Amino acid sequence: MRIGLYPGTFDPITLGHMDIIRRASALVDRLVIGVAINRDKGPLFSLEERVEMIENECAALSKQTGTEIVAHPFENLLIDCARDVGAQIIVRGLRAVADFEYEFQMVGMNRVLDDSIETVFLMAEARHQAIASKLVKEIARLGGDVSQFVTPPVNDALKARLKR
Repeated sequence: MRIGLYPGTFDPITLGHMDIIRRASALVDRLVIGVAINRDKGPLFSLEERVEMIENECAALSKQTGTEIVAHPFENLLIDCARDVGAQIIVRGLRAVADFEYEFQMVGMNRVLDDSIETVFLMAEARHQAIASKLVKEIARLGGDVSQFVTPPVNDALKARLKR
């Protein structure tokens, strides 16, 4: 069984994330969405809310593709999480050249820690390249319309959370 790990904070999950998840699901039999517990980032949504959003957003895609897609919270090293879930590949989404520089360093470190786990980069589709959870939250916080960046349920969750 080919198992992939797609890590991130997913605060919240965006259409850009869903694009990468959809395309990564064609590469593996099981795709684990690693939901990072990163207290330093001060997430808008709790871990439980982020996991629930991912499960809800990925349920139909999992049925459609036949790929098992599961959410898995983690707080340890990414490479240790990959080992924990039995992943042979780590999937990383790229939006811009700036992403690549950081990711390139991460791959190098991960290869030193465990050279049996490959990293696969998927470029976000052009219409999703500008989407970043941080920017989505900022736009929503300032009363802007983020409906073109997230699904309706996630948009509703953002509106409910940021209600003044």
